[in-house]
Amino acid sequence: MGTQASGKSQESHERTQGTARRALLGAAVLGAGGAVLGLSGTARAADAGHGGRGGVKSLPVPTIIGHRGASGYRPEHTLGSYQLALDMGAHVVEAGDLVPTRDGHLVCRHEPEIGGTTDVANHPEFADRRTTKVLDGVSTTGWFTEDFTLAELKTLRAIERIPANRPHNTLYDGRWEIPTFEEVLRWQDEQTRQRGRQVWIYPELKHPTYFRKLGLGLEERVAKLLRKYGKDRWKSPVILQSFEPTSIQRLNKLVDNPLVVLLSGASTRPWDFVETGDPRTVADLVKPAGLREIASYAQGIGPTLDLVIPKDSAGNLTAPTTLVADAHKVGLILHPYTMRNENPFLPPAFRKGTDADAYGDVFGLYETYFATGIDGVFTDQPDTGLLAREDFVNG
Repeated sequence: MGTQASGKSQESHERTQGTARRALLGAAVLGAGGAVLGLSGTARAADAGHGGRGGVKSLPVPTIIGHRGASGYRPEHTLGSYQLALDMGAHVVEAGDLVPTRDGHLVCRHEPEIGGTTDVANHPEFADRRTTKVLDGVSTTGWFTEDFTLAELKTLRAIERIPANRPHNTLYDGRWEIPTFEEVLRWQDEQTRQRGRQVWIYPELKHPTYFRKLGLGLEERVAKLLRKYGKDRWKSPVILQSFEPTSIQRLNKLVDNPLVVLLSGASTRPWDFVETGDPRTVADLVKPAGLREIASYAQGIGPTLDLVIPKDSAGNLTAPTTLVADAHKVGLILHPYTMRNENPFLPPAFRKGTDADAYGDVFGLYETYFATGIDGVFTDQPDTGLLAREDFVNG
């Protein structure tokens, strides 16, 4: 009896916290300086049907999230990239793909392997650190953050990850060091003071099962830092995300921040599912039953754009799925990823010319995705996303 009563009390508390967090996601962007621009057509109709999402009616639809900052213009996950995203007007900045160092600090890198995002290959003192590891089932060769102390990583400098597509970004190679998550939290506070409005960030926990097996659990470290800076509450300006549902469930017990489950291709399985023998794929998670389960511990999903509008074998867009409507029915917001301006990242019908670094008809593509009713989108070029959003809400 006592255990059952306690369980019901906890369940009630989690439902209350979930509603509060969804309301927070609705107010977040306004706090970041976003303006409601008189939603029209699809946006207004979609918003009216999402009763479980609390304050979403006050959230600019769609929300523009600076993916790894303004990574279309600066090397990703640097303070330079984050700063530019804010200067461009991004509503939220994805400041931090979080991976640990050997001595337990959290740093911001796209992946723990840093050969492609830093100048580590030019440091002969670290030549012997190059190794091959199995990362979520994939044999990966390079240099890994968990083999470096923070002091050692601070001697490195960031470089452009995809120079063939963004040769202009190589101008900034070597300018910025690898930021720690704690430095990002301080930067967030500094920018909030300077701008006179709340700056919001959207960190991702990378490969949590992999790091937990190494004794470098991410969730506890994230929670500790958020508590240190008073940012572990439902009103705190930090939204947390991960591709591993069990990581989000663990965070749900540690902090009260809004939580988002990232979803890759339909045929893939989250790595924590692989490790635990859970046979479900992403295709199962985006079914109504899977979405209801996610809604019991998270407030949103971050699906790949292909889960919203699939592509055929030639890469052309087909008909939208029911994911947006199905997610909204259970109170989940959708922030799909990732919009990019360059031709290779666009469906064939939206490309212009053949240059790998040339821009295509990205405004037309934004309009197509916005029309599905998504709540926001991650973008490497926040300025383009904001212009597309303005066209959409005023159109």
